[in-house]
Formats: sequence, C-alpha cells, structure tokens
Amino acid sequence: MSHRFFLEAPITAETVDIEGPEAHHLLHVMRAKIGDKVTLFDDSGAQFAAEIIAVGRKSATARILERQEVSRELPVSLTIAAALPKGDRQRWLVEKCVELGVTDLVPLETERSGSLKKEKSLDKLRGYVIDASKQCERNRLMRIGESASLPSFWEASPSALRLIADPVAQEAVSDLLPSVPTDVIIAVGPEGGFSPAEYEAALAAGWRGFRLGKRILRIETAALAAAAAVAAAYDQLDPDAA
Repeated sequence: MSHRFFLEAPITAETVDIEGPEAHHLLHVMRAKIGDKVTLFDDSGAQFAAEIIAVGRKSATARILERQEVSRELPVSLTIAAALPKGDRQRWLVEKCVELGVTDLVPLETERSGSLKKEKSLDKLRGYVIDASKQCERNRLMRIGESASLPSFWEASPSALRLIADPVAQEAVSDLLPSVPTDVIIAVGPEGGFSPAEYEAALAAGWRGFRLGKRILRIETAALAAAAAVAAAYDQLDPDAA
C-alpha cells in the first residue's frame, strides 16, 4: 500500500496524527491497517515516508520513516489569471493547472464576468488543489488568490513576462518565451474575451498579446493550452537556471 495524504500542519515530529477528510479517506476508503505504508506531504516541498502505527474511527497515527526531498515544480513561477468558468469546468481547470505545474491561479473580475467573493467557493477550489496534488504527486500546493479586478491587475508584477490571450494577437506563446527561464503570468478572459478597452489597457501596461491557433477556445482550454506551452518549454530545465 502506497498512497499520498496531505497534512495541514508542518510535519516536524517523529509521529503525526491524520485527521479530518484525509483520515476518512485513509480509514474508510483505503481501509488502512496498522503497518501499512503511506506517503505524507505538508506543502513544504518534501514528502515523508510513513507507517501507520494506530487507527481509530476518525483518526490515525503514523510514524515518520524518512523525509524525502522530491521537487516536481517548474523552475519558474507560472501564474494563470483567468475569469473562472462555471460549474464542473471550474474544477477541471483547477485540477489540470495543478498537474501542469501552475504556481498560482488568480480569479479575474472583468467587464464580462462576475467575481468569486464567497470564501466557501475559495475553500472548495483549494480542496480541488489538494486532491489533484495527491494524484500528480506535487509536494507544493498551487495557491489560489483572491479575485483581482481590472485594470489595477495590469500593473502587477512588472518584472515577470506578462502575456494576455486575444484572438487578434499574432504571436504564439512559444514565440514569446525567452530561452532563459523567467516567471510568467498568463491572463485569459471570460466567454467573449476581454473587452477592447481591457486588452488595450493591458498592452499599455506592458503585457504582450498571444493567440492559440485559428479557433476560439473556451476559458479552461485556453488557460491550459498556454500553461502547457510554458511547461513544455521550461519543465526539463535545471531550476537553478531560472
């Protein structure tokens, strides 16, 4: 048995308690028993080989066997700023961003989209991040930021390469990525795209436009296609090169 479980608290002691939803999954889905081996992670970047030494109805205790320094992160910071789609498409976007190595996901408020202001909504999205991190074996969680409004967002992070999706742009993402890895922020608009005023304000603030082929893509498709292009360009490079 080798399964991954996330602990909110930093793993610093020789034994740790597994509680809450993770304990439910461990005890009632995986049917863990004393002596079973598991892998734990705590968003520190490391993972921990552990052995179950006690089980109860709602919690379990594990002994830490080994701290393992395993990085599965991109050598750069990759932020997707997007007007979030609705329903299950939101979960799909979050899960695939985690799998592709996206560092931060920022919900955008635009002229043609609403805002994500409910804390319960953010909590749900962060739960998707944990589930996806367990599956793809990332040891750091993708962060989900508070909703950001335009045009103030266009002025943020001027040192990063800032790219904005728009069908009128001429260049592809791969054409805009420098050979030396650099932090990247990608902005994707709502259904119908950014308004002309929003797009022009971004270009005036130093953003560069890109397009993703001849077809009009949905929010999550555009965001993931752009993220995949960055991951393909940088994922195999030495992190120290960034």
